[in-house]
Amino acid sequence: MAIHTTDQSILGAIDKLAKEEHALYEKGDLNDEEKARLKKINVELDQAWDLLRQRRAKREFGQDPDEADIRPPRIVENYEN
Repeated sequence: MAIHTTDQSILGAIDKLAKEEHALYEKGDLNDEEKARLKKINVELDQAWDLLRQRRAKREFGQDPDEADIRPPRIVENYEN
């Protein structure tokens, strides 16, 4: 990664995004801008969770977790397919 990231900073980002996502869902009827933001939040959450899983796997197998990279949306969004 270009910047130093820790599991805690990733979890903090996940928490912040999840709170924003929850607030948008609670609002109910969203305008186009809010719908676009919600979609972006979901992608960012998928990327963050993926990065955290990569870091944990690297650590488990004796590798440097800082070598994990954020994967592009086209990759993390296709995991469920």
